[in-house]
Amino acid sequence: MRALSTLLCLATLAPLAQAQALFFDDFQYADRQALAAKGWTVRTSAGWPGVEGAQWWADGVRVISDPADKNNRLLQLRAATDGSAKGSRQAQLCHARKYLEGTYAARVRFRDAPVSGPNGDAIVETFYLISPLKAPKDPDYSEADFEYLPNGGWGASGPYFYATTWETFIPAPNFWKDNQYDRLAGSQEGWHTLVLNIAKGQVNYFLDGKPFARHGGDYYPEVPMSINFNLWFTNLASLGATRREYQQEVDWVLHVKDEVLTPAQVDAQVKALRGAKVPFRDTVPSRGLASPCNL
Repeated sequence: MRALSTLLCLATLAPLAQAQALFFDDFQYADRQALAAKGWTVRTSAGWPGVEGAQWWADGVRVISDPADKNNRLLQLRAATDGSAKGSRQAQLCHARKYLEGTYAARVRFRDAPVSGPNGDAIVETFYLISPLKAPKDPDYSEADFEYLPNGGWGASGPYFYATTWETFIPAPNFWKDNQYDRLAGSQEGWHTLVLNIAKGQVNYFLDGKPFARHGGDYYPEVPMSINFNLWFTNLASLGATRREYQQEVDWVLHVKDEVLTPAQVDAQVKALRGAKVPFRDTVPSRGLASPCNL
């Protein structure tokens, strides 16, 4: 029966896999070093975004056993602070810069509170696509984000979930932005499936199978982007020098080049890949572009 099940999964997977280039990672790695062999970069370079003076630390990215399934593993991002900018650590993971139109999806676990220490810092938990910013107000810049702020920030209090598509921006200290966004108030604690379609001049965002935001016009991505996850601070709460640590997990990530998949089709594709025991697949052609992993 197991052999038959595997054959059925392969049969389901074959038509799309043969017709379209795709990228899939189930994060079934023994350690962080194994990520690099599959094209992932762990950020260590300083800079935007986040609290000025905070560091991007390699130890903030790791692969762990899934507490809910002993046969599964998860990507985990960690951000920690002692209340000072110098004592703050943020995490980011980036893949190759070769992605543009098509479908993107990830299963992500958001958390409302730190796993240790007092709560209150303005933290950002993400899944996003981005290109390098060559200069302030770069007209060829592209970015599309899913972002969760459990403790508020950006002028809002309380938990908010954002979908944002960018034309361009100017980094701090003279921050200026040209973007289009939608946001949803309320807690998003727990696991969510995030789906993003980029096609025919429209950027469509879905949260757990439901349409969430639609952007386009000048905000439509123009240049290839990298696939990214990061966990960072927009502001530190006045909680003294007590250390606190925040975490975010990712179960899997998928991209199907030049194909618009519904959330249900994404679920079916991931189920087929997992059923066929495909922990990683990358048939998306390289564009020969650097992915600096610094935004």
